[in-house]
Amino acid sequence: MATITKKELIDRITKKTRCKNITCKEIVQQFLDEIAAELGKNNRLEFRDFGVFEVKERAARTAQNPKTLEKVHVSAKRKVKFKMGRVMGERLNDHKAK
Repeated sequence: MATITKKELIDRITKKTRCKNITCKEIVQQFLDEIAAELGKNNRLEFRDFGVFEVKERAARTAQNPKTLEKVHVSAKRKVKFKMGRVMGERLNDHKAK
């Protein structure tokens, strides 16, 4: 499994679209900023066939330190949940794709 960076994705998009690298970089960054801003407002983002991003509240709880067995309070927090769409599911489960 390889790790692909934002820079590598921008380079691929630049090559395929023949767009200037700096323009592509600004567009990708603005797209990511908008996603983060909308999730920060608790909005749900739906990209047809790709998937859905939504914020879920995780309740406060009491956990245990496995080393000391001491009880520890864990505060409530918000998490981002992603549910893949149809096309994403097909691509991930297509065993012929590489």
